Amino acid sequence: MAVTMTDITKLRKMTGAGMMDCKNALTQAEGDFDKAMKIIREKGQAVAAKRSDREASEGCVLAKSTGEFAVIIALKCETDFVAQNADFVKLTQDILDLAVANKCKTLDEVKALPMGDATVAQAVVDRSGITGEKMELDGYMTVEGASTVVYNHMNRNGLCTIVAFNKPVDEHVGKQIAMQIAAMNPIAIDEAGVPEDVKQREIEVAVEKTKAEQVQKAVEVALKKAGINPAHVDSEDHMESNMAKGWITAEDVAKAKEIIAKVSAEKAANLPEQMIQNIAKGRLSKFLKEVCLLNQEFIQDAKMTVADYLKSQDKDLAVTAFKRFTLRAE
Repeated sequence: MAVTMTDITKLRKMTGAGMMDCKNALTQAEGDFDKAMKIIREKGQAVAAKRSDREASEGCVLAKSTGEFAVIIALKCETDFVAQNADFVKLTQDILDLAVANKCKTLDEVKALPMGDATVAQAVVDRSGITGEKMELDGYMTVEGASTVVYNHMNRNGLCTIVAFNKPVDEHVGKQIAMQIAAMNPIAIDEAGVPEDVKQREIEVAVEKTKAEQVQKAVEVALKKAGINPAHVDSEDHMESNMAKGWITAEDVAKAKEIIAKVSAEKAANLPEQMIQNIAKGRLSKFLKEVCLLNQEFIQDAKMTVADYLKSQDKDLAVTAFKRFTLRAE
């Protein structure tokens, strides 16, 4: 039977598939809409299976608040071309709206929500068949509070933040905090929120770095005392290239290696433990200032911290939770 433009348009509205895909499906199904939809769906499943090992690093990240509940969700794909497609963005928005309306707490709950004649998970697979790219839902995050604020960085759908507060918040103030989180990527509200294993790892790294610096300083002092430029012998490659340039002699290299080995061993065996711990603790404090939201310098005024800014706006206002999701590696 002949397939009409009216039929094609109807199937397109039902599935979101392209005009030619709809025409081909209807032709193959001999005008049966149920069979045509099944054909389009099977195509999506085939594409999803074929491209399952591909990386979906592009996509659309959106956020929404209903006042006391806010959500971030990301629908990923393979290329920026698909990510910018209006139908793809609409699908992401439709899924977000469903998730918010149902107050879903997990991504599995979102995937199981009814959408069209199937589920959200199936709708994503169907879209994969339409675009020919791998697609996956990711980055599902929620916050709840007396009030919540969302921020879509530059409205580019690549980085979003959501923030919860302990009381109703002025829109401008809330946006400033959401922008701070987008720009500075804190990992906790304050020091109490930083996991102990993270603090311990930072201390261990700081201790090792401090020890290495103390040893290096002692080596450089000894080399200079022997009349050797430390920069000329700081690696085997530099030693070889600087000898070739005539900047140092083979005797200088041999002497430098002897000094480096001897001084490194002696200094490492006699490092003042208390001093090392004090420097490491200082480095941990600097790290906590950088990664704790309230301790960070306020991006709009470096003379104050985020905590200072909040207090200047409302002495009782507090951030109770926040989440941040970006498609870009950082």
